[in-house]
Amino acid sequence: MDGERHDKRTVLALGGSERLEFLQGIVTNDLAGLSEGLMYTALLTPQGKYLADFFVKGDGDRLLVDVATPLAADLFKRLKMYKLRADVTLDETGLHAIRGLGPAPEGALPDPRHPALGWRLYAETPGGEPVTDWEALRVAHCIPESGVELIPNDTFILEAGFERLHGVDFRKGCYVGQEVTARMKHKTVLKKGLATVAISGEAPAPGTEITHAGKVAGTLYTVAGDRGIAYLRFDRTGEGMEAGGARVSWAPETVG
Repeated sequence: MDGERHDKRTVLALGGSERLEFLQGIVTNDLAGLSEGLMYTALLTPQGKYLADFFVKGDGDRLLVDVATPLAADLFKRLKMYKLRADVTLDETGLHAIRGLGPAPEGALPDPRHPALGWRLYAETPGGEPVTDWEALRVAHCIPESGVELIPNDTFILEAGFERLHGVDFRKGCYVGQEVTARMKHKTVLKKGLATVAISGEAPAPGTEITHAGKVAGTLYTVAGDRGIAYLRFDRTGEGMEAGGARVSWAPETVG
C-alpha cells in the first residue's frame, strides 16, 4: 500500500440510533453528504471559535471520526457533554488513519479538502511509505493543520479557508457557533486570514511575527522551501514585509 500512517491521528466511533442526527446538530458541515464519501468538518465554541477539525466517514452502523490526537481527548469530552440522553455511544477504535497520493487502494476515499491531497483510508494495520512532500502540498494549496494554523479557542474557520476546503455549509441550519460564522460570511468582509506567502532569505521559525512599516502584519506558520502559510492582517500588508531576517511577499489571490 502506497500510503502513510498518521501517528498523530485518533479514530473515534459514534454508534447508536441517533448518531447522525446528534453530530449533524453540532458540527459545521452538512453530514447528508456522507452518502457521497468522506466529509471534513469542525466543532466550534458557542462564540464561533475553532475547537477541532476532523473527517467523518460512514461505516455501517457507526460514524468514524478522524481527528488529530492532541485534540482527541477534548473532542471526546465535548461530544460526551453534548450528547446528553441521546442514543449515542462514543468509543476509540484503534484504527489507523492512512493518507496517500496516486492510485487509491480499495476502501480509500478522496480527501474532501482538495484534489491534490490524495486519499484517506482507515485500516487495522498501518500503511506504507511516507508522503515526503506533504508540507509542501499544504503550503502550495494553503491547507491549515490542526494545532499549527488551526488554534483551539482562537481561530475563526472562515479566516482559515474552511469554505474553500469544503468544511462548512451555510444552508444546513443551526450548529454550535453557527450564528457568528454566518454573520462573518454574510455581513462582514474578512480583514484577516490565512494565505500562502513567498519567502526570500533564511526562513525563520514557525510563529515568527511578520512586520510591515513598523507594525505587526501577521504571523508566519508552516514553511516549505521558499513559501509558507501565514496569518495576515490584510490592511497592514504591502511591499517590504519581513519575518525575522527574511523578506515576505504576498499576492491577494493566495488568500485561504
